[in-house]
Amino acid sequence: MRILVLGAGFGGLELTTRLAETLGDAADITLIDKAEGFVFGFSKLDVMFSRTVPDAVVHPYEGLVKPGVRLVRTTIRAIDPAGLRVETDAGAFEGDVLVVALGADLEPAATPGLVEAGHEFYTVPGAFAVRDVLAGFQGGRVVVGVTSTPFKCPPAPSETALMLHDYLFERGLRDVSEISLVMPLGTPIPPSPAASEALLDAFAERGIGWYPDRLVSRLDPEKKVAILADGEEMPFDLFLGVPKHRVPDVVVESGMCVDGWIPVNPLTLETAFPNVYAVGDVTSVGTPKAGVFAEGQAAVVADRIAGRSATYGGTGICYIEFEHEKVARVEVTFRSGERPHGRFDDASVVYAADKGEFGSSRVRRWFGREWTTA
Repeated sequence: MRILVLGAGFGGLELTTRLAETLGDAADITLIDKAEGFVFGFSKLDVMFSRTVPDAVVHPYEGLVKPGVRLVRTTIRAIDPAGLRVETDAGAFEGDVLVVALGADLEPAATPGLVEAGHEFYTVPGAFAVRDVLAGFQGGRVVVGVTSTPFKCPPAPSETALMLHDYLFERGLRDVSEISLVMPLGTPIPPSPAASEALLDAFAERGIGWYPDRLVSRLDPEKKVAILADGEEMPFDLFLGVPKHRVPDVVVESGMCVDGWIPVNPLTLETAFPNVYAVGDVTSVGTPKAGVFAEGQAAVVADRIAGRSATYGGTGICYIEFEHEKVARVEVTFRSGERPHGRFDDASVVYAADKGEFGSSRVRRWFGREWTTA
């Protein structure tokens, strides 16, 4: 069986790992990605706030070895879901099964003024660049703002605001700084009232301004103001933005999208095309756009490809840092036809350790090595 996996993020890495464990050399699996390596979302913040360096958090694809898996680092130019074929800079590839796990592209230029007057921190290069921006910041008004929906990892902007508070406090700049958080959600984490309450309490304790149900529509580089969708202006000295998310152009051109994303069966992750699956941020499956959900979806697809009966349960765990060495855990379930629900575990050193093991265990599983430089 020839299996094409497009994208080596949470979804693609988990899928190929499970298929290698289950099918071994009996399968011919081609994993295609253009990046140099993999970076966890939380690692971007660690670099951004100078807790570590970029080289310590990039997990290179080079040397990735699994039974039956071939990694091809190249750019995908066209996807033919009907023909189970992709065109790349390294040539054409055909399969019996195709899995699209290409995630969402981020487009800072889609928000007028963001590139000229602000800084996005959701891409790997963007977050790494903000490290130097923050190092040179001497205090003032900081706005952390979301520019469109949907966006990856909905708790991340809240976590960023809390980590920024600690960062400025440690540098002696918190008393001369203001932090405002602009979010398109009514609460920080709508599926978990307990988590939202804990975050709102943390914002109040730290003097972080909370602006719910709002979007940043543009920045005015001359006036140094963020202009919200309702017309309100927020002055800033530093703007940290969550840029617009969209499917990659090559996915749009494939004809797989409806209303901007790939629709899938929420239980099986099958698309409208036979033997074609999609997982993660590239889909409109109904779960948040976060790596842990892509991982869970990939596990289901791997089982189904291997001939096992499996359906997706929609459960994922997210870690939120409240302060140094104290991390909370949120578990949320999204099932079609049900109201999202979950549980919240208060911030503690226990879940800080859990978060560390979450990353380390996946590096071991996916790459077959220890995360020795983290």
